[in-house]
Amino acid sequence: MPTASPILAWLVSYRYAIAFPLAIVEGPVVMIVAGFLVHTGFFEFWPIYLVLVAGDLTADIGWYFAGKYGGRPLIEKYGHFFDVTEANVERAETFFHKHQTKILFISKLTTGFGMAIAVLIAAGAARVPFKKYFTVNFFGEFVWAGFLFSIGYFFGQLYSLVNKGFQWMFLAALITLAGLAMYGFTKAMRKKFRNRVPLS
Repeated sequence: MPTASPILAWLVSYRYAIAFPLAIVEGPVVMIVAGFLVHTGFFEFWPIYLVLVAGDLTADIGWYFAGKYGGRPLIEKYGHFFDVTEANVERAETFFHKHQTKILFISKLTTGFGMAIAVLIAAGAARVPFKKYFTVNFFGEFVWAGFLFSIGYFFGQLYSLVNKGFQWMFLAALITLAGLAMYGFTKAMRKKFRNRVPLS
């Protein structure tokens, strides 16, 4: 397959660089898949771990400043693209007035109660000090990323036990399950969050 060789060589050469923007777009799922690929030897643990942590933190910083300088006009115009509404941001802002550190850390470990972007934008809109915002997200990110990597690594161990004829099917199933699990988790947390925190 002569046409495939250059593509594979390119992916192998730039795999860490490619992982960075993917982490910005969809950090949790990419981290699970990366943990799997660490087990297969495609990635070295520390380089990919630090790259994905940096990518996810970059996204967090971007949403913070979007909330700080964009505020309500940004939410009204573009919020529907990311499932962010004024109601969600107001709920998150209510938390920030009393529990800034707690809500930021828990948000990182629970993908923002299913409303991660809303929580991050609300932090900026509520003028949470950036130093506190970054510090809490930084430490939370290392815990969260380590947990997701562990899940992927565990599936990598299972993958090595699967018959070679079914390994690609197993990999496809892993990616699908990771996406569905994150979707189901965020949907459940969003519902729980809405029920527990009424607007006022």
